[in-house]
Amino acid sequence: MKNKKINIVTLGCSKNVVDSEKLLKQLNAGGYDVIYNSDDVSAGTVIINTCGFINDAKEESIDTILRFVKAKKTGHINNLYVMGCLSERYMEALKHEIPEVRKYFGVNNMSDVLKELGVNLRDDLLTDRTITGPGHYAYLKISEGCDRTCAFCVIPAIRGKYISRPIEELVKEASQLADKGVKELILIAQDLSYYGLDLYRKQSLPELVSELLKIESFEWIRLHYLYPSDFPMDLIPLIRENPRICRYIDIPIQHITDNMLGLMRRSHNRKETETVLCKLRNDIPGAVIRTTLIAGHPGETEQDFLELKNFISNFRFDRLGVFAYSHEEDTYSYKEYKDETPADIKESRVAELMEVQQNISAELNESHIGKVFKVIIDRKEGEFFVGRTEYDSPEVDQEVLIPIEHDLEPGSFYNILITQSTDFDLYGVPE
Repeated sequence: MKNKKINIVTLGCSKNVVDSEKLLKQLNAGGYDVIYNSDDVSAGTVIINTCGFINDAKEESIDTILRFVKAKKTGHINNLYVMGCLSERYMEALKHEIPEVRKYFGVNNMSDVLKELGVNLRDDLLTDRTITGPGHYAYLKISEGCDRTCAFCVIPAIRGKYISRPIEELVKEASQLADKGVKELILIAQDLSYYGLDLYRKQSLPELVSELLKIESFEWIRLHYLYPSDFPMDLIPLIRENPRICRYIDIPIQHITDNMLGLMRRSHNRKETETVLCKLRNDIPGAVIRTTLIAGHPGETEQDFLELKNFISNFRFDRLGVFAYSHEEDTYSYKEYKDETPADIKESRVAELMEVQQNISAELNESHIGKVFKVIIDRKEGEFFVGRTEYDSPEVDQEVLIPIEHDLEPGSFYNILITQSTDFDLYGVPE
């Protein structure tokens, strides 16, 4: 039985999660017993789906591989396979440095993985998958790759050109997720704004979302990663007029000064960025705007940093994440710029920006006390049920904590009265 048991370990982003879930479904159909993200060494075979985006993610992937190599050497597992972004990016080096791995696969190689394991790819299951999360939310990956040329980003080198999936295929997959009990559908891609340009010769995200709205069992449809340049403006009235689309705009701007946006090879300048952000805030009442920033990119002067800090203070993003610049091979920044900003300066800038955001978040959260929000319960943890509003995405945003004495059901929606707040969390009770 051990030889028919496989452990799939997934690292990195939600796009990797979707890839693993589809592989899991195929393996189950091929007769394997599959466990997910387990340290259990009772499985004869382990498949690690790696991340290779930035240095921290690469280190985590390497550490995980080495942990299971040790299990293989001690005879606890028989076979070890590695797939995903890290092995796509460093295939030959990994083969040389860690030969204990039986075989390495890159991205989009599911059929090769299945063939190695003696399983025939089932075309009828290509839109189906086994959900590995709580079950009431799931991700829908609407495209692969990216056509942007951001200086700091290695994704196009790893994942290739942007390839949109047809609307009818996505609707079929979404319908299957709905049949499994999914209530919150989260659309993901490297860039949602670009969707359809390669396939339909026009931005088609509004058309896709309109079709998904016809699946009535989705109470929330959430959109991740909307690129600021050429923002699909037809999306704005769609969000405003459909309460089932979360008023949650995830729009990573990365920086604000024209100097840095130029060095980063972003296709939007400060004026264009501010125009889009203000239109979103003005035209979608109550919308929460989330962004991500990079601190310490080559060429960032103290003045650039101060302008970014002031912009954050003035615009007051509802949600914000900051990353220290990572000098990655196969990127334009790596080839063309010297990474001259010391690591401690990068981290100091990250901390300063997050301190500004912490104060903003604390003030916004305090203003929610006494208000009632629709909340989905994700899980029970310690003395609390942990949930989210439509303004918060799983694992990356703040949460709503409700004492367990109220006996709620994970996966269900409740109207929650907010009674307390902290910098990054809310506390409440059922109304």
